[in-house]
Amino acid sequence: MSSISIASLPRMSRDALSEILLSGAPSNKLAIIDVRDSDHIGGHIKSSTWVPTPNLDVRLPELLRTLKDVEKVVFHCALSQQRGPSAALRYARERERTLGEEESKKQEVYVLEGGFVQWQEKYGNDERLTEAYVADIWRDY
Repeated sequence: MSSISIASLPRMSRDALSEILLSGAPSNKLAIIDVRDSDHIGGHIKSSTWVPTPNLDVRLPELLRTLKDVEKVVFHCALSQQRGPSAALRYARERERTLGEEESKKQEVYVLEGGFVQWQEKYGNDERLTEAYVADIWRDY
């Protein structure tokens, strides 16, 4: 049985993530997985991979394979209260199950604190960090 729980998954602040992105970190350093569903419309974090929650089970083997050597993987949804943490937990547990506990510890799995809602409040209009942003969609969120 895995010792990983939603409570034990570390959170990454939007400022810490923006610093990593702006530093030009290579793709083997960071991956961002956006598990929003239809709420993906209206913008996304630059370089993120969109894996809607209903597709996660099917895409999990692909993610495990393609992200195998990435140092940090950050999951998020709109608020990072349910879908993002659940997806991060499923990913981390499956990684541990397939690679073993020691090997899986070579990668840090995070949840983006506050999700895309907090991200866009500060970085939505920053084209270096956010793509396809539509402010009107997020105004009343």
